[in-house]
Amino acid sequence: MKKYILKRLLWMIPVILGVTIAIFTIMYFVPGDPAVIILGAEATEAELQSKREALGLNRPFLIQLGSYMKNVFLHFDFGTSYITNNSITKELLARLPRTALVGFVSMLLMLIVGIPLGITAAVHQNGIGDRLCMIIALAGVSVPSFWLGLLLVITFALNLGILPASGIGGFQYYILPCVASAFGGIAGLARQSRSSMLEVIRSDYVVTARAKGLSERSVIYGHALPNALIPIITVAGSHLAHIFGGSVVIENVFSIPGIGSYMVTAVNNRDYTVVTGSVIFLAVVFSLVMLLVDIVYAFVDPRIKAQYINGKKRRGK
Repeated sequence: MKKYILKRLLWMIPVILGVTIAIFTIMYFVPGDPAVIILGAEATEAELQSKREALGLNRPFLIQLGSYMKNVFLHFDFGTSYITNNSITKELLARLPRTALVGFVSMLLMLIVGIPLGITAAVHQNGIGDRLCMIIALAGVSVPSFWLGLLLVITFALNLGILPASGIGGFQYYILPCVASAFGGIAGLARQSRSSMLEVIRSDYVVTARAKGLSERSVIYGHALPNALIPIITVAGSHLAHIFGGSVVIENVFSIPGIGSYMVTAVNNRDYTVVTGSVIFLAVVFSLVMLLVDIVYAFVDPRIKAQYINGKKRRGK
């Protein structure tokens, strides 16, 4: 198992390197002079040139890229903001808990609601329960998260006044953002759960379990669900990664000071170093989430475990 995790960690390296090179190159060729952004349009040419030299902007592209990658991968230093002059690394780490809270609570909602919906739809295939669940799933796939977020704010914050519309505070501040963020994932997870369960329910061992007189609950949750979890875990992990990526939208709708809102502010201010650092940071988080999914997948899928057990036996011989 250690070898499996190490292999997955090594696969993360080229992905993050590729993201770093791509986003740095894009930001390098984006129109606009960072020296002008910092000093303003009224600055003299001498002042602008001095600032470019101080920032190292007059060096060749490859030299700048190499220096940036050295700071990021050896010192975990994303540089400083052009606008605030604050450390980008400290800002990202300070905002990460809020983004992570929204992400993991949304994921919990997805699992609690999405999987039971899919199971209900599969057990009552072509019945009323199946149709109702699939209508909910279709709505979740069709409705954009930002539009749903605005609708939730209008309904529960402005009209009913039972939940806060934006900002941070107690847990009640995270209810609307988490629901808006999780809704699309619930739909996708419900559809995948239904598909996986229908495939497993038709299997011979499930038919045998029913023939032995086991209760329907025992058959579904004890025999069918464990064997249907493999594709469900894959979809759930993918949605969790997308939730972190979609934090840009949700955090701005609900004014949550997380990594997503930090990125949008940086884009509006043309703070290129913050944009670059935030994208790389989210790429690392995305990769770690997918690594976690791979580890869970290895524990659930007996074929992966058997692969490494057999490998150890062969080496032992």
